[in-house]
Amino acid sequence: MKFLAPLLLLSATIGFAAESSPAQRSTALSRFEFTEAHMAVDFRIVLYAPNEVAAKEAAAAAFARIKQIDEMMSDYKADSELSKLSDTSPSPAPVHLSDDLWRVLNRAKEASQQTSGAFDCTVGPIVKLWRRARRTGDVPSPDAVAAARKAVGDGFLELDREKQTARLLQPKMRLDLGGIAKGYGSDAALVVLKERGISRALVAGSGDIAVGDPPPGKKGWRIGVAPLEPSNPPNRYVLVADVGVSTSGDSLQHVEIAGRRYSHVIDPRTGIALTDHCSVTVVAPNATASDALSTGISVLGPKEGIAVADKLPGTAAFIVRKPGEKAESYESSRWRRFEAPNDSDGQKLPE
Repeated sequence: MKFLAPLLLLSATIGFAAESSPAQRSTALSRFEFTEAHMAVDFRIVLYAPNEVAAKEAAAAAFARIKQIDEMMSDYKADSELSKLSDTSPSPAPVHLSDDLWRVLNRAKEASQQTSGAFDCTVGPIVKLWRRARRTGDVPSPDAVAAARKAVGDGFLELDREKQTARLLQPKMRLDLGGIAKGYGSDAALVVLKERGISRALVAGSGDIAVGDPPPGKKGWRIGVAPLEPSNPPNRYVLVADVGVSTSGDSLQHVEIAGRRYSHVIDPRTGIALTDHCSVTVVAPNATASDALSTGISVLGPKEGIAVADKLPGTAAFIVRKPGEKAESYESSRWRRFEAPNDSDGQKLPE
């Protein structure tokens, strides 16, 4: 799981477009861009609107929606709905969930099943250990990891679809949505924009990106895939509309302890932070899915991760890793459907 703001250095330029509606063709649209800090990262909104007033009002509503989700799903905030649910561990009775938290936890369970536990929102106790390791420079002890793992496991989170409730079945459980909440926030913000008549938009929570209809006259949004080394410009691009795009990697989010590099991504099955220098980019039907899958595929590694992407409709993955001196790349069978020409007119999104 991601326990800090995710490294997602994606670049976006405007490309790719679908047919415009008659109303959109009759109204000149202008490009507007807005940025606000939420969930410990910069959220960026790029949209096309008929005028500045409409653009500002829509962006304000979208950012308010992201803030609402952050207040609900942050594990840093003691009064969030997520933290209060964790505080019930082990839950003496089912806890009724808001629509948003229910959707995210249900999607997190699905992602856990799709990735054989490589993505797991119950990883909170282990995340806490590695947050401390980042501060102190000391790797968690085997005993501490073993103790934390007793409270980690997708099977310990019980969801009742009919009643929209959750129960935490083990003591000392802590839920962590760091690997899915930004994608959900980006999706939710895009919905708000569409409700206000703005369908040509991109919302990026760091590198968890939700894109709607393409910019006027274009075939889609051209997004540069984060390179393995953050000082290098992107050399691969995707051309997309109405999907989610996410990247997980350790280029900026890692710590070196006793000469060994540890990623901010943790394998919930072992309790150990990844030591593989890698970057995983996923295109999926929405950013909630791409966010969770980019984390899970990072944990699984190239062979298993590509197999997961190939099994899921509308999903593609590109993996680059550097186990030694030479970088290796892998791509799923659908990746080329999304890949765009490589040129230099890309505009970098904020990290």
